[in-house]
Amino acid sequence: MTRGSGLTDSGLTAQSEHTYKFNVKMTCSGCSGAVDRVLKKTEGVSSYDISLEKQEVIVKGTIPYDDLHAKIAKTGKEVISGTTVE
Repeated sequence: MTRGSGLTDSGLTAQSEHTYKFNVKMTCSGCSGAVDRVLKKTEGVSSYDISLEKQEVIVKGTIPYDDLHAKIAKTGKEVISGTTVE
């Protein structure tokens, strides 16, 4: 294996963990529950926090931003904005 190739011993590309913050329109516990159910089974998500009060979802993981945005949007909830925090 070549050093600095970005590959792990198993040959897969190593991905760094990021923290993402999304403002998501959620009006009830059912809305936040839908987001929770999707994130719970999403590969590449290591932790997350959903705040119905703040209309905010913070996610840590190796999943790419666009994939995560699409997963949250698939719940039918409006993703107002999203940013990479770290």
